Amino acid sequence: MANQLNLSIDRSSPVPLYHQIVQGIEAAIHGGVLAPGSRLDNEIALAAQLNLSRPTMRKAMDELVRAGLLVRKRGVGTQVVSSQVSRPLELSSLFDDLSRSGSKPTTEVLSFSHIDADDATREALQLLAGSKVYHFTRLRKVGGKPLALMENWVRDDITAIDEDALRAKGLYSILRSAGVNFRLANQRIGAVIANSYQAPLLDTEAGSALVTMERTAVDDTGRAVEKGHHVYRGDSYSFEMTLVQR
Repeated sequence: MANQLNLSIDRSSPVPLYHQIVQGIEAAIHGGVLAPGSRLDNEIALAAQLNLSRPTMRKAMDELVRAGLLVRKRGVGTQVVSSQVSRPLELSSLFDDLSRSGSKPTTEVLSFSHIDADDATREALQLLAGSKVYHFTRLRKVGGKPLALMENWVRDDITAIDEDALRAKGLYSILRSAGVNFRLANQRIGAVIANSYQAPLLDTEAGSALVTMERTAVDDTGRAVEKGHHVYRGDSYSFEMTLVQR
């Protein structure tokens, strides 16, 4: 692997050896030599190839992991972190954002039901007693790799929703086609560690970091349209925002 990456060590340089390795692997990642998901040889093998000590190699790999360029996975080894999806903090859908960026998202519908709204959902969507909602969970992938696990509740007096539509389109696209003009949303972003249900679906380890997003969206008539609870792989996803001083 070291030879394939054309890593060279200059022992006369004032730059520490471990940092030369960091610079070389970082350049290979940004230059496309190491594609997202690529596996690296173990530290012992890399150290032998470069005639370096194992502590020096470990220090370099630790630095790359801390920088978010590499990730260690039990049973797999060290891999290049997948390209991160970064979204502006605005009222938009993940499906639409990914499509606009040139990605080709796919959706797997894990569960789908048309049910009586429980108390929490009625309160969030401002529904009358006895109202029904669509409740579904979807797994969103990019390039065949899991990115987001999304659970939503949608009022059923706007348009009919089915599993085929959810596989083919984003939720907001379906609702906009039915005449919904989104106006605002109450949104909360946080973090959790992956549990035993989320981890295998998102192809990560239990205990890995996940980004969370809870949202209730409102249209231009003041009607609460949908609420969602989404979790995203922390190594593949982030939000961007602009802060303005008041």
